[in-house]
Amino acid sequence: METILSIAGKPGLYKLVSRGKMNLIVEALDGTNRRMPAFASDRVTSLADIAMYTDAEDIPLWQVLKNLGEKEQSKTCSLNYKKCSAAELHDFFAEVLPDYDRDRVHDSDIKKLIQWYNILVNNGITDFEAVLAPTEGDNVDARMEAETAE
Repeated sequence: METILSIAGKPGLYKLVSRGKMNLIVEALDGTNRRMPAFASDRVTSLADIAMYTDAEDIPLWQVLKNLGEKEQSKTCSLNYKKCSAAELHDFFAEVLPDYDRDRVHDSDIKKLIQWYNILVNNGITDFEAVLAPTEGDNVDARMEAETAE
């Protein structure tokens, strides 16, 4: 299992490689596989901790990505999210998550979701539940121990 991260202010997604004393070592999932430190001052968020607003309860990101993967047959997204209108974007997302909260889910959120989906698919990650679902003891040390125990 990999820990996939988003870092505020930096484009794309990152894979957790290691931990330093005061930072995390992450690797870009953009094809360059460039490694860099992420410090405590960077707002680092695990994709496992993200959920989308719906009219009922929040849905974990892995479930939304799984729905999107089923719609797109695990291929990159057919919608050009950079050039489509807001109405097209919301119509598309309504097919993926019909009961999403239209007041709290913004255009930029949907675009970011599609961008992340394409990055994950292009890196061969299509089993979103296995990669992104929270684990027991949901901290980095517990995940690393679980990975080495397997």
